[in-house]
Parts: sequence; structure tokens; C-alpha cells
Amino acid sequence: MKIASKENPVRLGWLREQGLRMDAAPYLSGAFEARKLLERLPVRKDLLGDLTAGHNGGIFNGPQFRRVYVLDAEHGVPFMGSKDMLRSDFTDLPRLSKADATSAKLSFLQVKPGMTLISCSGFYAGRRAYVRPDMAGLWSSQDVLKVEADPGRIRAGYLYAFLASRFGEALVKSSVYGSAIKHIEPHHITGLPVPRFDSALEEEIHDLVEEAAALRAEFQAGVVGATDDLFKTAGLEELIDLRWHSQPRDLGFEQRKLTPMTLRALNYQPKARRILDALRGVDHLTLGEICQGGQLGSGVRFKRVDAKPGHGAVRLIGQRQGFWIRPEGRWISPSQAPSGIFAKDETVMIPSQGTLGENEAFCRAIFVTGSWLEYVYTQHFLRVVTGTPDISGAYLFAFLRSEAMFRVLRSMSTGGKQQDIHETLRAQIPVPVLTAPDRERIAETIRSAYRKRDEADKREDRALELLDQAVLECSAS
Repeated sequence: MKIASKENPVRLGWLREQGLRMDAAPYLSGAFEARKLLERLPVRKDLLGDLTAGHNGGIFNGPQFRRVYVLDAEHGVPFMGSKDMLRSDFTDLPRLSKADATSAKLSFLQVKPGMTLISCSGFYAGRRAYVRPDMAGLWSSQDVLKVEADPGRIRAGYLYAFLASRFGEALVKSSVYGSAIKHIEPHHITGLPVPRFDSALEEEIHDLVEEAAALRAEFQAGVVGATDDLFKTAGLEELIDLRWHSQPRDLGFEQRKLTPMTLRALNYQPKARRILDALRGVDHLTLGEICQGGQLGSGVRFKRVDAKPGHGAVRLIGQRQGFWIRPEGRWISPSQAPSGIFAKDETVMIPSQGTLGENEAFCRAIFVTGSWLEYVYTQHFLRVVTGTPDISGAYLFAFLRSEAMFRVLRSMSTGGKQQDIHETLRAQIPVPVLTAPDRERIAETIRSAYRKRDEADKREDRALELLDQAVLECSAS
């Protein structure tokens, strides 16, 4: 149960401002406390709507529209929704028709580096993200609200830092309305007060946010480059740009020599088998052979016992949150769970329970290293841990994150409504074995990318820390 803080209890004036509304939600959300703290600051406060410029004054979302998706990159643009804006890797976004995207009706939905994005509809309403350089050329849905800073009035990174801070978060989320489906509209946040500090401090915060964005763009380029390097070096360039949906549909094929191992037609999918045949045509080991002595199976099942952060709790990461820049999971007590909930360094995690929707996480890979070793993971991930000393987890990730392996793993689905990955078939996946220098080069590219990702998190955290310190020091003066 959440109760009011003794240091800052709910006041009669707050009740009057809310028309004597007596339910607890608006008073315990932190919004009133944040707003009142900002009002007391002995610094200038500008309204958010006065600090933006661009379409519709610089704070806008978009109209509802019929979405026409295309398969060819030449005729489409990457398209993200309110969940996608939280992701760290944008390589597998669906493509919206370029003709529609560039039309007068939708052209302004293209995101620009330096914008702050706010999810404004649904379960994720109120979450924020900063548009980094590699996101240029993406379009967003009407469920993503954009805040474009006026460069003559405020630095974009500082404005994002405020909106992403605990003060900005409370104010933004207090603007959410609705019951079943949450919403935020542009006019709900134009009046948010933005504290202004010394220009040197704002510039330092902006620089940290920009550095974090650049590092995340380098992370994206690094993981994509490592995968391309692996397939090119193996002589499998045709598997890089797979154009899966442009290939003829698998209709009317036959399969001989069936065994009781599987009778499901999808497991014999000709398009997937052509990928497997190409992989078997180069020097390879099977995934089962590589993971012998390591792990190729799901995590342990366990009871979740909730705990409070700072009291020995750890953050639990589920399949969807594993693909976010900064995951948001529930906090649980590790002492009430088995040790297997943690992951070893350079573990490849593959969501292995889900459905076959094109944009679902099922069968896409993530990599656990660095700061992500502090988290714990649900049993719904297939854990791939190498047992072969000269084939690293980083090298395996460069292979398993590819579009080709996503399609192969999908073809190995088994189960009913909730799919799983066939235990025998996944062990038979051929993994190209390059020379030791090639494997190490590819693995180091992955490791470098993830070090940059961790460094980006540190710089963004430092920016938020500087802003938090400035607010608290001013409030105490």
C-alpha cells in the first residue's frame, strides 16, 4: 500500500486545487509534490509550450490513419509505435508505405534527432525517449507525441533530461487521462513548468544526453556490422538481405522420411530449409555441439516474491522488456528464488514462448553482458551459453540475432497457442565456424558495441543526476 510521505504530506490546498477530489491517486502519484517543489524554486520557470518550435508549435502527435505496410525497403520507411520507441535496436521495424509517409498528411510524423518522444496512448502512456542520430528517417504512429525544442530558447538534451527526470516524469504522467485506454494530448503538457538554470549547467546536461544518443547509435551500427561481417566472411552474403516475404510462398511441398520427432508442416518449411542448407555448405558446428557443457535450454521456473528497490531486490526482465534501452521490470527478492535466475556473462537470450506475429519478440535474440548481468530473467527465455572455449557468446549472438536465424527459429515452432522452439531441432542448427581471428574480430565488435551501450546509460544517468542535484540545491536555499 502506498502512503503519503511524512516529509511532504498531502495539504488542504492540494485538495482545493482538485475540487476537493478525495480519491488518493492524484496526490500519491508524485505529481503534486513535484509541481509544488518546482513552484518554490527561486529560479525562472518557462512553460513547455514556450520552449518548442515546429509543427503545431513543436508539441504534436498525429491523426489516425490507415496503415499500409510494404515489404521492399525502396518503397517503405521504418515505422515505430509507442512500444517501439523504447527499443535499443530498430533493425526489424515494419515498413510503412513511403508514398503515404511522405504525403502532406503524414510527412510531419518523421522523427528528428534531438526530439523528445512521449508515448501518448495505451498501457505505456507517459514514457519518454530521446531521438538519437540513427533514428533519422523513422516515422512514428499517432500514439507517439513529439516535443521539438526551439534551439534559440533551450537545448534539446536539457529539455529531454527534465522530461525524463523524476520531476518531469511525475508531471507528464499526471497528464494521463482515461480508464481502459490511457491518453495524453499535446495541450495537456504545454503548461508544464520547466526550471531554467545556469546556461553552463544546461549545456553540460545537454552534452551528456547528446553523447549518450551518439553512443547508442554506435551500438546499433556495431551489432548490425558484426552480423554482416560474419555472413560475408562465411561467404553467405545472400543471407544478409533475406527479403523473406518477397520469396514465393511455401505451397504444396512434400517431405519424405518423416519421423515421430515432428509431424508439423512448419518445421519442414522449404524457405527455412534453404537457409539451413546454405549454412551446412560451409564449415560449421551444430548449436548443440557448441553448447555442450554450457546451456541450451530455458531458465528455471520460480515463484516471484516482490521486494522494494534498495532492500536487496533485483529487477526481473521479461521477454518484451529485454529489448528496451532501459528495461522496466518488477523488483523481486533473489533470496526467495533459485540461483539460476541470473545469467552468465555473454549469455544469448531468445524469447522462446509466444506467438508468430511478425512484430512479436518470439525468436529474436538479446545479449547479456556488462550492466545487464545485474538483472534476473524469466524462464521464458531460451538461454544459449557456449560450452566451447574458442567460440564465444558474443560470436554466437552476432549469428543468432540475424534475420536468417529469426526465420529458422520461427520454423522450429512447436506447441499450441503459445509457441515454443523445438528442443531437438534447435540443437541441429548449423553455426558457421570461421577462423579464430575472424571469430575474435566479430566478437570484439559485439563487445565494443555493448560497452558503448553501458557508457551511454552512465552518461544519461549523470545528466539526470546533475539536474536532480540542481533542483534539490535550489529548493533547499
